[in-house]
Amino acid sequence: MSNLIPPHGGKGLTCCLLEGEALAAEKKKADGLKKVPISPRVKGDLIMIGIGGFSPLTGFMTKADWKGVCDNFLLADGTFWPVPVCLDASKEDAEAIKEGDEIALYDPEGDEIMATMKVTEKYEMTEADKKYECEKVFMGEGIPTPDEFWKVAEEDHPGVQMVMSQKEVNLAGPVKVLSEGEYPTKYAGIYMRPEESRKIFDEQGWREVAALQLRNPMHRSHEYLCKIAVEVCDGVYIHSLVGNLKPGDIPAETRIKCIDALVKNYFVGENVVQGGYPLDMRYAGPREGLLHATFRQNYGCSRMIIGRDHAGVGDFYGMFEAQTIFDKIPKPEEPGKALLCTPLKIDWTFYCYKCDGMASLRTCPHTKEDRVILSGTMLRKGLSEGTPIPDHFGRDEVLDILREYYASLTEKVEIKTHKAATGD
Repeated sequence: MSNLIPPHGGKGLTCCLLEGEALAAEKKKADGLKKVPISPRVKGDLIMIGIGGFSPLTGFMTKADWKGVCDNFLLADGTFWPVPVCLDASKEDAEAIKEGDEIALYDPEGDEIMATMKVTEKYEMTEADKKYECEKVFMGEGIPTPDEFWKVAEEDHPGVQMVMSQKEVNLAGPVKVLSEGEYPTKYAGIYMRPEESRKIFDEQGWREVAALQLRNPMHRSHEYLCKIAVEVCDGVYIHSLVGNLKPGDIPAETRIKCIDALVKNYFVGENVVQGGYPLDMRYAGPREGLLHATFRQNYGCSRMIIGRDHAGVGDFYGMFEAQTIFDKIPKPEEPGKALLCTPLKIDWTFYCYKCDGMASLRTCPHTKEDRVILSGTMLRKGLSEGTPIPDHFGRDEVLDILREYYASLTEKVEIKTHKAATGD
């Protein structure tokens, strides 16, 4: 009997990934179906639906689901869900598909049919609909008015760019997932299904598990957050995004090496599990923080570490907006439909010379001049430009790995700084 938090939605892990004879039969059928190409973001969402990471979702959202999620954080059936999970298709493809048809979802980059889908609904996504989604999902306290938001969003926000570049029609319906793509082989030992992480946590005898979301290499602040979590929970799950990032971010292979070095040298190993998941970043700040907590519940985590500017980009969000949003979301009364994974809210952390150690705004009485401000953006900028990295910013073992990576690059992307990265 597991002592872990139950999966989100009250239905257990809803896994749509086929195996064995069912997989072979569906692959054969898929060869004769109309192929609809999918984007890398949809591919990641599809895999998460397949492995149960997006439980209770079993397919892509209807218009009622999309509208409910945008407006109220709720699916049409009243289950909490924070961001749209939709399948976009071109107008030409959609016109050739009738409701009730089965289609094959094709990954052009991997040249692979990823899933089949029964189309139960198709609905137009106009320019106004896309803008509506962007304002609901991506607009935060940092740039709180639509006029100011749209002056910069289409140029500077990768999540907005992703939505605005979507095709003209959304297709809804349940899926049968045929593949996990390259992830099981490319990230063997790191990429995990929820059933695998849950098994590990159960074997460790854990009940309370905290998740650390990572898209940057682990610096001292991440290390400190993890150690706080280990003190108050049974263990911590360092869970790295291994899907696509924006230009200038550091690839998963390098980040995993950094985590390995930190865990080996600076953690009690039996209190830490490292894993990876296949999504692309949406950079949706507070809404994405909620998404991270939702699917971490499926992985067996009861707490989600939420620090400064979680899942943010530029100056679009308030510094701690991803914490306060947890206090504002609906709490459905029907069993299983509410988000059960709660935030572990931690203030801005840094190294303080006068404190002679890691501290936060809640524990350190000193000034900005006494602190080493730690952020993934500033770390990437310093390494990319070859400028000295301040003492106590990162562990030497990690910095050596990162310097080797940057030395191997033939082209470098300019890293823009913002208030959350610089401490202004």
